[in-house]
Amino acid sequence: MSADSPPKLTDFEALTFDCYGTLIDWEAGMIEALKPLTSQAARPLTRNAILEAHARHESSQQIQTPAKPYRELLATVYRRLAEQWGVAANWSDCVAYGRSIRNWPPFADTVAALAYLKRHYKLVILSNVDNESFAASNEKLKVAFDAVYTAEDCGSYKPSSRNFEYMLAKLETLGIKKRQILHTAESLFHDHAPANAHGLASCWIYRRRGQEGFGATMTPAHAPHYDFRFDSLADLVKAHQEAVRD
Repeated sequence: MSADSPPKLTDFEALTFDCYGTLIDWEAGMIEALKPLTSQAARPLTRNAILEAHARHESSQQIQTPAKPYRELLATVYRRLAEQWGVAANWSDCVAYGRSIRNWPPFADTVAALAYLKRHYKLVILSNVDNESFAASNEKLKVAFDAVYTAEDCGSYKPSSRNFEYMLAKLETLGIKKRQILHTAESLFHDHAPANAHGLASCWIYRRRGQEGFGATMTPAHAPHYDFRFDSLADLVKAHQEAVRD
C-alpha cells in the first residue's frame, strides 16, 4: 500500500470487527427486549427516541462503571430508562434485559459474509460486551474468529483508547501489524473516531443508511475519516470479489 495512493481491500490481512450494530442487529434486539417498558410508557415513543435514550444512558454508565460486565451494565440502563419513562420495573426485569443480548439477531447478510471473509482475512472481534454474552452471539455468527477482545477483557468500553491499545498490543503478539488491519464497524462514535486516533484504516458499514440520527450510538463530536464505506457486509464482500478479479 503506497502512502500516496488510496488503500485497496486486498492490502489488508486482518479485519477487526465491532460486533453489535455491525454483525448483530442490536437495535432490533433492543427494541424487542424493551417492549415491557415501552408498551407501558405514558406517551408513545418513536423507535429513534427509544434508541437515543438508550444510547445516552448506556454511554454515561460505561464512563461511570467501565469495569462492569455489559450484561450487568444493561440491567442498570433498563432501570434508568424505566425511571425516565415513569414505568415500574423490578430488578429481575432489569437483569432479564441484560440477558437479552443472547437473543439479539445477526443481520441477514452477516453469516454468509463472515464465511466468505474468513477465507481471505484473519477475523478479529473488538466489542463492547462481556465474554459470556459474546459467546452466545458467536453461536449465531457461525464463524471461528482468530481473536476476540471484549470490554470485559480490556476493563473499559469503546471509544476509550485503552480498548484499541489492548487490541493492537495483542495482535502484535500474533504477528499482525497495524498497517495490516482494517477496522470494520458501523459506529462512528465507538469505532471510527478512535480508529482515526490510533492510525488505523477503517471501513464504515453504514447499517443505518436512510434512517435519521445515530440510533443506539452517541453522536460523534467530529465526523471521523474512513477509508471505505458500504451499506452492508454483503456489499463489502462484492467489493472484495471485484478487487480480487482486478
